[in-house]
Amino acid sequence: MAFQPIVDIAARRVWAHEALVRGPAGEPAGDILAKVTDANRYRFDQDCRAKAIELASRLFPEDGSLLSVNFQPNAVYRAETCIRATLQACRQHRFDPSRLMFEFTENERVIDAAHLEDIVTAYRGLGFTVAIDDFGAGFAGLNLLADLTPDVVKIDMKLVRGVEAAPRQQAILRALVGLATELGITLIAEGVETPAELAALRALGIPLAQGYLFARPALEALPPVNWPA
Repeated sequence: MAFQPIVDIAARRVWAHEALVRGPAGEPAGDILAKVTDANRYRFDQDCRAKAIELASRLFPEDGSLLSVNFQPNAVYRAETCIRATLQACRQHRFDPSRLMFEFTENERVIDAAHLEDIVTAYRGLGFTVAIDDFGAGFAGLNLLADLTPDVVKIDMKLVRGVEAAPRQQAILRALVGLATELGITLIAEGVETPAELAALRALGIPLAQGYLFARPALEALPPVNWPA
């Protein structure tokens, strides 16, 4: 696993670290995900969780920041089984399960929407934070906000890139900020790369950000955060 921080823009502190899959020799995520099939998807999902929790238990400071783990909804056959294995990994490595955030990507077409809703309900019932990743780039769009009431929405980088000079993107994000406020959802801007993008996001009222401007992912380590002036 590699880790990349998610930061609180105003407080200038790390809010979470996202665990990103890598190969044993640091191979990129695409190389690993290309080997995932229907036959090994469930085991892969569970192994990624366990590895992320193991590393976080050694690397994370005792500051309450979250560990964000990606999961594949179509790999979760029974929510209670996944939860049991996740909690077992937390006990084994003495990691507080309330610090877990699970991200599912809007880019993956969900085969069974009711099943996904059951997963989210079960996870939230145990105090896990649930996030929609890549929002604005995938299949379901606003329906996910209505059906699932996630805690967090991560805005896809296509809506972030060059936002300081893109009035249409600004209008969309401004509307999304208002919607998130009304629904009690926390927003994260993904893929932030320039101080100008950051300044525009701050002006729009987006509280959290992630991207190369702050840090690139570090293999089995927490990278230092670059705080723009």
